[in-house]
Amino acid sequence: MSDVINAAGADAAPLSFEEALQKYDPVMGFEVHVELNTASKMFSSAPNAFGDEPNTNVNEVDLGLPGTLPVVNGKAVESAIKLGLALNCSIAEYCRFARKQYFYPDLPKNWQTSQYDEPIAYDGWLDIELDDGEIFRVEIERAHMEEDAGKLTHAGTSGRIQGADYSLVDYNRTGVPLIEIVTKPITGAGARAPELARAYVSAIRDLVKALDISDARMERGNVRCDANVSLSPKGSGVFGTRSETKNVNSMRAVEHAVHFEIRRHAGILSAGGSIVQETRHWQETTRTTSSGRPKSDADDYRYFPEPDLVPIVTTSEWIEKLRAELPEPPAQRRRRLREAWGYTDPEFRDVVAAGLLDEIEQTVAQGASPAVARKWWMGEISRLANARSVEPAELGVEPATIVELNQLIEDGRINDKIARQVLEHHLDGEGSPAQIVQDRGLEVVSDDGALTAAVEKAMEENPDVVEKVAGGKLKAIGALIGPVMKETRGQADAARVREIVLQKLGIEG
Repeated sequence: MSDVINAAGADAAPLSFEEALQKYDPVMGFEVHVELNTASKMFSSAPNAFGDEPNTNVNEVDLGLPGTLPVVNGKAVESAIKLGLALNCSIAEYCRFARKQYFYPDLPKNWQTSQYDEPIAYDGWLDIELDDGEIFRVEIERAHMEEDAGKLTHAGTSGRIQGADYSLVDYNRTGVPLIEIVTKPITGAGARAPELARAYVSAIRDLVKALDISDARMERGNVRCDANVSLSPKGSGVFGTRSETKNVNSMRAVEHAVHFEIRRHAGILSAGGSIVQETRHWQETTRTTSSGRPKSDADDYRYFPEPDLVPIVTTSEWIEKLRAELPEPPAQRRRRLREAWGYTDPEFRDVVAAGLLDEIEQTVAQGASPAVARKWWMGEISRLANARSVEPAELGVEPATIVELNQLIEDGRINDKIARQVLEHHLDGEGSPAQIVQDRGLEVVSDDGALTAAVEKAMEENPDVVEKVAGGKLKAIGALIGPVMKETRGQADAARVREIVLQKLGIEG
């Protein structure tokens, strides 16, 4: 009878998120894999590069050929220690690598060189700021070093292994240095569990980027999250069986995956079913997860110490030297900049979401006001980047260029419209903003003779507007400034045009 109930429960419809939280407390845990940006791989001299032709960045060590021996990448070890320190972890005085045994086509050695019970960093924490400013502390179990596996490309309509006609393997990623950050069970988040999941992964990405140990491009798989979810009957404190949604590679997807898994677990448990301990795959199109494989426990991997690598031994001098090199924590930096710049919370969130914090900070440091820097980077530069299908930071606009453009506006030599044209010409390689203005004759027309003639023409052609302005509706002047701008190819000084119109009508401005 129980088998029937469990089978029925497995197919149960997910509960609503609100219903799930009425019955259960969510428990989460995250394993975030960070690819390091070292020049070579974790245990070999093969290049660590993204986007090269398949199977070109490999050597005999990566392929596990007989007679080869690995050598630890010292830079990767330093990166691991820096990350451990930034996560407020203790750093091991002595740690070893281990062999994690399993067969998969993208792992030619039939084992992954990882760390098991002797990680490089352990017992840490990271304070996570949620959308409303509330701080939630996430406890870190460990951060350990390992190597990445290769990449499988499944040929077929779905692009997934299910239903594929065949699979192609690219070993370029095999052996790329990884740090895996494992949290302790996270409880107490309640309805904010999905939001916390997103914020945590975002914080890890920002941290490794600030440390300059990873390119942190989630779309490239530089940062990937395995999200573990289980449910505890309300108030019981008893953890349920967990599922693990593997390799989620965007913050929003992590949030949605946790949200769905809470609902799915609740639906099964409420129907009398049992949760299967398994890996699952996130389906972006349906915003659901699908079953993967039964989840292995540590015993199934038959860990044992790696016989071909000596232990890593750290010293307090080495650790303190690396600690001194740590940058300002990203969350602390954001709070400082938000206060210094005077942005509203929505304005600052938009800047952070656009990934333009560095560019705006550099532009302000060059002499622009925070408002001017934000206007250009979030406005015209982002628009041009979108039109050219690149990131704003990849356009090649230097902070000094923005400062120069703005100075030309403040000096009255050009207006905003002309400045946008100048920026496009600059991106096309025509020189500095000042040179472009001179070469193209783009300076604002401030000669009263030319402006007066243009104003008189506009007034003659728009008598109804003139009547409105004369009657006291001064906002209607804009309908006269437009034709003047057209007559002067957008180079008229709008403020001076307004003055001339008012003088013509005998109105004090």
